[in-house]
Amino acid sequence: MRWKRARRSDNVVDARSGGMRFGGGKGLGLGGIAAVVIVGLLMGQDPLQILGQLAGQATQSSSLGLPPSGQPARNDEQAEFVRAVLGDTEDTWREIFRGANRQYRDPTLVLFRGGVSSACGFADSAVGPFYCPGDQRVYLDLEFFRELEQRFAAAGDFAQAYVIAHEVGHHVQTLLGVSAKVNAARKHGKRLEGDSGLLVRQELQADCLAGVWAHHAQRRLDWLEPGDLEEALNAANAIGDDRLQQQAHGQVVPDSFTHGSSAQRVRWFKAGFERGEVSRCDTFQTARL
Repeated sequence: MRWKRARRSDNVVDARSGGMRFGGGKGLGLGGIAAVVIVGLLMGQDPLQILGQLAGQATQSSSLGLPPSGQPARNDEQAEFVRAVLGDTEDTWREIFRGANRQYRDPTLVLFRGGVSSACGFADSAVGPFYCPGDQRVYLDLEFFRELEQRFAAAGDFAQAYVIAHEVGHHVQTLLGVSAKVNAARKHGKRLEGDSGLLVRQELQADCLAGVWAHHAQRRLDWLEPGDLEEALNAANAIGDDRLQQQAHGQVVPDSFTHGSSAQRVRWFKAGFERGEVSRCDTFQTARL
């Protein structure tokens, strides 16, 4: 995959070092926080108020168009790859939304290590990459790519690109109102799990939208090399519910599916990739998944 042809996104935040981050990319770790607390007590001021003021200054800097804190280093090859893939998803979905007289809002992608807090709550790396509609951010621990290769035998840069594009697909669903409808069904007590449930349909649509992106990216950049498409299909196949359940428990329980079978995930990615048409991704109306 000739990924270096793609434009780099500026919407990647590096939170792998932990600690509180403020303007200019400098982190305030536990030692710094302790120092603020001590100084605040000595001066008779509320330390939390001081921390809040520092955080406010960082927010103001971002609103003025200054470089956002926590951007990954430019010599970080893995982070550069993520920036390239995310940048091309931005270019693709901006174009598609513009063609439909809509405006695409770029998501932010947060790189983390071990665990991370989001508007959807705290999550550790075991959950894998995820998208939170509450803050419209994609969260990714790069160690997942190592797991994808070693545990699921799904190696390759385009397999990794597919994972990112799938999570961005969930962002597209949020902008189109799909996520809100699924959430409303959940609140009304509708069962979402199962091999034809709403969760599976939502995930398979995100796979299809990842395929739509891949189609347009290839047409624009001609960056796929022999074997790249097979890498993405192999990744989709490796993380199907049936395969994961068989590996973990020795049996398949369709009633507990949340993402779709391996065959379904491959089929829907292909459906998006073949023509690059969003209209082919309506997994909610089709009888055959």
